[in-house]
Amino acid sequence: MVGSNRFTQRLLKLWLPLLLYAIFLLFPFAWMLIVSIRPDQILLDTRINPFAIVNPTLENYRYLLQETQFPRWIWNTLVVTVGSTALSLACSILIGYALGRFRFRGGNSLGIAIFLLYLVPPTLLFIPLSQIVSRFGLYNSYWALILIYPTFLIPFASWLLMGYFRTISRELEDAALVDGATRLQAMTRIVLPLAIPGVLSAGIFCFTLGWNEFLYALVFMGSGDMKTVPVGVVSDLIRADVYFWGSLMAAGILGSVPVAIAYAFLVDSYVSGLTAGATKG
Repeated sequence: MVGSNRFTQRLLKLWLPLLLYAIFLLFPFAWMLIVSIRPDQILLDTRINPFAIVNPTLENYRYLLQETQFPRWIWNTLVVTVGSTALSLACSILIGYALGRFRFRGGNSLGIAIFLLYLVPPTLLFIPLSQIVSRFGLYNSYWALILIYPTFLIPFASWLLMGYFRTISRELEDAALVDGATRLQAMTRIVLPLAIPGVLSAGIFCFTLGWNEFLYALVFMGSGDMKTVPVGVVSDLIRADVYFWGSLMAAGILGSVPVAIAYAFLVDSYVSGLTAGATKG
């Protein structure tokens, strides 16, 4: 009886809430998958159960991959996201290391100011940024977004890494300096390897935010074959009041694959990096 009661309590307190949470979390993806494989002629038929898979087809995926420039949009988004993430991480590591390891007057205030920059809405910045992009002739090029995305990626990534660098023992770095290492060598060979979880966490954040960004991509790279996935899907699969629901859901499924893969393989580092930066920052 005792074992049965413990099993019942564990079922009610642990597994049942986890099951409900999993259903809540996976429902949007399941719904997108169902809609993406349903024929258009029965998609809006109210007499059919909306959750029933009737006459499944891959026509929506064929239309998306062959009748639109979706493969090109994926490539554009990947180039821009990887480039801006790499640039943002390079700058954020240096900023976070300086604010997290050095002690100087105004350091904490500067760290808070950098984080507050992340809260500035993009709608206030795209007009002055558009003048800069126009002056340098970067419109409709990868560099337009690769250089602009770090304006909102670096502040949060720097704040996160600043908190993570503070969790690393200073004695390890001091020992390397006593042994003759330079400050740069101590950072790259001692501190940075220990901060890999924090760096991966910041990288996932930058990758996700860059992959889903819409406003800057629409303004600076939203014409011709240079569109990113968010811009291309909205501009080509929504025409006036006509919504290509099947292809829209197919684009949602395929467009979320890179981000899902990144989280699936790096989720442990992402969680540890966020918690360390939050508790020690």
